[in-house]
Amino acid sequence: MPLNESFLQELKFKTDIEDIISGYVSLKKRGSTSLGLCPFHNEKTPSFTVYNDTQSFYCFGCGAGGDAVTFIKKIENLDYIDAVKLLAQRAGLQMPDDNSYDDSLSKKRRRILEINREAARFFYSYLLSPQGKVGLDYYLNRGLSMNTIKRFGLGYAPDSWDSLLKHLKDKGFRPSEMVDAGVVKIGKNNRYYDIFRNRVMTPIIDVRGNVIAFGGRVLDDSKPKYINTSDTLVYKKTNELFGLNLAKDNCSDSLILCEGYMDVIAMHQAGFKNAVAGCGTALTNEQVRLISRYTKEVILTYDADEAGQKALNKAIGLFKQTDIKVRIPALSGGKDPDEIIKKFGRDKFKGMLEGASNEIEFALLDLRNKNNLNTTQGKIDFLSGAIKILSDVSPIEQDLYLTRLSGELGVEKASIKIQLNDYIKRKKSRQKRNMYKSVINDNIRENQKLTYENNTTIRQIKAEERIIALLLRYPDCRNLCSDFDVEKFSSVFIKRVFKEIISRLNNHLDVELINFSQSLTDDELGRLSGIIARTCESKNAKKEFSDCLNIVNEEYEKSNGTSSSSMTDDEFRKLFNNG
Repeated sequence: MPLNESFLQELKFKTDIEDIISGYVSLKKRGSTSLGLCPFHNEKTPSFTVYNDTQSFYCFGCGAGGDAVTFIKKIENLDYIDAVKLLAQRAGLQMPDDNSYDDSLSKKRRRILEINREAARFFYSYLLSPQGKVGLDYYLNRGLSMNTIKRFGLGYAPDSWDSLLKHLKDKGFRPSEMVDAGVVKIGKNNRYYDIFRNRVMTPIIDVRGNVIAFGGRVLDDSKPKYINTSDTLVYKKTNELFGLNLAKDNCSDSLILCEGYMDVIAMHQAGFKNAVAGCGTALTNEQVRLISRYTKEVILTYDADEAGQKALNKAIGLFKQTDIKVRIPALSGGKDPDEIIKKFGRDKFKGMLEGASNEIEFALLDLRNKNNLNTTQGKIDFLSGAIKILSDVSPIEQDLYLTRLSGELGVEKASIKIQLNDYIKRKKSRQKRNMYKSVINDNIRENQKLTYENNTTIRQIKAEERIIALLLRYPDCRNLCSDFDVEKFSSVFIKRVFKEIISRLNNHLDVELINFSQSLTDDELGRLSGIIARTCESKNAKKEFSDCLNIVNEEYEKSNGTSSSSMTDDEFRKLFNNG
């Protein structure tokens, strides 16, 4: 059963979506709305919009949208009930105690977390047993202390097909639950077996202290070298950072971003307790967003090999889209932080961190190394690249770097400045055009897709969406559709939303977005949010509503199986521009 209306009403009054989202996204006011970089996809130009009047959000870049509950679901990787619980706790509300809501998914998540916690205990205990000595020796030979092993809960998975399976069964867990948790698989003969076998184990713990996944490494050169938990209800590798549960309390100044688990563990042992790493994947926008919640500076200590430098450049690109300050140390004497610390000690590595350059200096140094500045052409190529790099920094930084470059290269500062300003002007114009084209073309493609799938016209689709938007903004319009046949709608989605709106209005219930977050999927809420976001006010809502109903009736009567559109792309562009 859904959550009761009175509770949702109170939650709505005590929850401000801008306040919620601003804890995750840097927002800037623009009239009655707020704008920021979307946390759900990579973008350089803000298209993520928060609407205070409708308590909704919508990204014109990727189509994500919804209410505060939807946002928390997506950004915290929670199910509906757990997202509501988080918002309720924030608002100082108690969840209903009448068992009137379905929390089966929430219970399933809790069960997975219990399995993970018990599995972590099993691996740790086995590491310290006589049978696990080979795993313990591996860690000790890597220079880890017993205190570090305990602090990170490191363990060892037995060289057996069902040791963990049997242990968890004895603890009352079902094999199907173990599969959901990602610690057990089903074989060809429908027999269950352990995923992690004969591997040293690293538990991955979230910022709430929950064991959400595991990373397992072989002790020899066999393949695959690493096995990580696949995505589950409680774990999505693109959203998590290893070590953040410990680093978050030690990152007032910065976070150190490493490539691997062992780098993080070795750095914590050496006293660098603000080190974190991605979870078996290249850095993602979600992880950057997570970092931004805890610090305003990140130090990138990626490996010196080709793969590490490629990952470094990608990370710099992602952080450029945020307000996070980036510094890159010149690591030398080893392939990674773990090796450098072992060879040269903590103080030497600390000096490398303290001497780290920012991303602009790093990029300019890299560019300088690629060009021969003793030649005229080398200077021209270098300045051309430097202008592109400096186009993304503040005017003050630009002035400082231009002064330095002018002195180093013997080129008039004013000349470089003219070229820089010209490049910035062209770049901004290009970005604006591209964003506009992207938004319009995405909407055209979406509407063309809908016309194909629903065997209808863009004219009818726009009319149907406008009907929904008008009903939500002007509820009195419902009196005009008592004789309307809902089956004339071309879209199953529109039919369902229309019926629910009418039902709620007839029962004197609210039709704000939060009231639909239980019945619609995230994608459907995104589509509904998009309809709301593109809705302009109406000077005569009831007449426009009647006109849209007539369009639906006309298109239904003349459809007869045709799928041709009576509206060109240019006509649609004009319609979109007018709201």
